[in-house]
Amino acid sequence: MDEIRVGIVLYPGVQLSAATGLTDLFHIARQIAAEQGSPRLRVHDIHPNVPAEPAADVPCDVLILPPSLQPPIQPDAAASWAHWLRERHSEGTVLASVCGGAFLLAETGLLKERTATTHWTYVQAFQDRFPDVVLDTDRLIIDGGDIISAGGLMSWIDLGLKLVERFLGPVVMAQTARMMLVDPPGREQRYYSGFVPRLTHGDAAVLKVQHHLQATEGREARLATLADQAGLEERTLLRRFQRATGLTTTDYAQRLRVAKAQELLQFGRLPVERVAWEVGYTDAGSFRKIFHRIVGLTPGEYRQRFNA
Repeated sequence: MDEIRVGIVLYPGVQLSAATGLTDLFHIARQIAAEQGSPRLRVHDIHPNVPAEPAADVPCDVLILPPSLQPPIQPDAAASWAHWLRERHSEGTVLASVCGGAFLLAETGLLKERTATTHWTYVQAFQDRFPDVVLDTDRLIIDGGDIISAGGLMSWIDLGLKLVERFLGPVVMAQTARMMLVDPPGREQRYYSGFVPRLTHGDAAVLKVQHHLQATEGREARLATLADQAGLEERTLLRRFQRATGLTTTDYAQRLRVAKAQELLQFGRLPVERVAWEVGYTDAGSFRKIFHRIVGLTPGEYRQRFNA
């Protein structure tokens, strides 16, 4: 492959700073690659007039949908873009999204029954709009080969490096990251996300339980107490709670406790053992295991990274 062609799609509402940042990242990678005899890399901006006239003159190996600082693109505005993107994908072009760009990518229908990610605050909106997509916002990048999605706003850096690694090799990627003073890909979005519970499911009994758990910060999660709050039998509550929230009552309570622990670790100086006690864990070892499972970092690593 003599030349790699990357298209940055400037759809309505696109975050121009991310589009420009991707262009700069690929420019740095191109300079490094040229010194090593790697394939050339060329970047094209795909402007709003392109869907009316498909970019036959500029075929791309990958098309990137950057994030947006506006609300996610709506179906009517996305229709022509989605049709154009499906055509490019059928020709072998890799499609990649960042943050809210996943909404435009999902409008193509190409994510049906596939796993994708977007910004963690978009979970409910995305699932409501695209229930046939498997959403995993714990992960920062999901590489499906022909389709790649990245999480929050600044994950365009991780996506750009991922594409540099794929097309120009790991050495060029590592040198590009070093030149930009950024970490190579390997982060997870769950390091940064907070717990955003589903509250719009319409089950009033479950909502009462959620409010109870929130008020007690997950410390009072005995099934008998929760069932009493809901006015339901225990088995009925368990079934309805998981259907409404996507979590068991135990996991829901653990996430509330961990969210409180994150706050204490970020803004306080209590030792980890005391933090565990403050959020309701008498066994610091169990707390560490649960924290790592949910956040992806140990409590100590989290404090080191985010302490304010």
